[in-house]
Amino acid sequence: MSTTSDRVFFFDTTLRDGEQSPGCTMHHEEKLRFAHQLGTLGVDIIEAGFPIASDGDFASVQAIAREVRGPRIAALARCKAGDIERAARAVEGAGSNRIHTFIASSDLHLEAKLRITRQQALDQAGECVRLAKTFVEDVEFSAEDATRSDRNFLIQMVEVAIEAGATTINLPDTVGYSTPSEYREIFETMCARFSGAKNVVFSTHCHDDLGLAVVNTVSGVQGGARQVEVSMHGIGERAGNAALEEVAALFKIRHDQYPYSNNLKMDEIGATSKMLDGIISFAPSPNKAIVGKNAFAHASGIHQHGMLANPLTYEIMKPAIFGVNSNTIVLGKHSGRRALEHRLKELGFDLTKEEVEQTYTRFTALADRKKDIYDQDIVALVPQSV
Repeated sequence: MSTTSDRVFFFDTTLRDGEQSPGCTMHHEEKLRFAHQLGTLGVDIIEAGFPIASDGDFASVQAIAREVRGPRIAALARCKAGDIERAARAVEGAGSNRIHTFIASSDLHLEAKLRITRQQALDQAGECVRLAKTFVEDVEFSAEDATRSDRNFLIQMVEVAIEAGATTINLPDTVGYSTPSEYREIFETMCARFSGAKNVVFSTHCHDDLGLAVVNTVSGVQGGARQVEVSMHGIGERAGNAALEEVAALFKIRHDQYPYSNNLKMDEIGATSKMLDGIISFAPSPNKAIVGKNAFAHASGIHQHGMLANPLTYEIMKPAIFGVNSNTIVLGKHSGRRALEHRLKELGFDLTKEEVEQTYTRFTALADRKKDIYDQDIVALVPQSV
């Protein structure tokens, strides 16, 4: 295994973990359409679903495997023979495929949920990775709740999975409990411990329960992980997953701090976001980084003045990089004369200084009463003599 390579693989779980969140259920055609868009975006692996969950999910994974080319198509399976066999049937038509199998590694999960011993968990992990390996070359193993697991036992479980043939080892922060320094250290420890394991990639999978999913993800990469499991808009169980667009933006804009390469086509992020908006029942928060409608909007007069002088004053990146539309100047009660004059010129009015002042006085009075100011409102404020 090499942690010196700067290549990071993007594993998108929008269609699996993302779809499990309330309001995000997708029909067969929607999943297939979104999978094609993920291929256009350039993700490396699409986790297409959980085939054992329902006949509908099996059919969707099977269709994606048959029709979507480019990304590797993965299916999730518990460490159970029936799950793995069904996952194998679902992805067998893919150009390249993967079975992603998992079992819990924390004592809390083993005792309260699975009601098995540590040894039984190790035995199941080894048996099921070996079974998956009879169907596909590429097997990913996840130690569920890895960040709350006893470290020595977690090392044992990873060792068993690698010896059984796992090619990717995922150490998920299943409940969003970890911190950046802790998560980085887990990967540093594992990469050092298994440095002799060839062709094994360690992976992050972070939930956002404490608002740390993205920073934990990039911290894991700094620790040696070379696959990131993410979803568009960060949708997923509870508070969601690490957002694909935010991790991608960090690698792009702060390459000085995160000198890693990837295969994403950044200017497809906007189109992918819009498609997801149209499929699920809610859009991202307006202030959502990169894809929120206010992500590149400026309402403060001071900010608007700076933006008109030089966009770099208040924007660290151009929206066009990500293929998103910008709404740079938003007129409202916080706007200044400069922004209003700029909009008036865009509307075809070349006013004198006195006329601008008259219009601005009327504008501020209107803005104190009205939340949304439209172009027709501005035109109505212009002195009649113009």
